[in-house]
Amino acid sequence: MNIKTTLAGIGSILAAVGFALKAIFDNDPTTNIDLGATIAAVTAGIGLIAAKDAKPTQAAKLPEPTEPKA
Repeated sequence: MNIKTTLAGIGSILAAVGFALKAIFDNDPTTNIDLGATIAAVTAGIGLIAAKDAKPTQAAKLPEPTEPKA
C-alpha cells in the first residue's frame, strides 16, 4: 500500500462525512443530504485504502544486454 493512496482514501471519506454532517446540522430545514454522493465518496475512499498499488514485476524489467555473436 502506498501512503499517498491511503491518505487520498481517508481524505475522501472525511470530506464525504463532513459534507453530510454540515447538511444535517446547518439549521436550514431545506438542506438535504445527498446520500448517493456520500455513499459514492465513502466507497471510493474504501477502495483507495484497500488498493494495492502497482509494483514492477520481473517481466516489466528491461532485459540484460547480450554480447553480439561473431
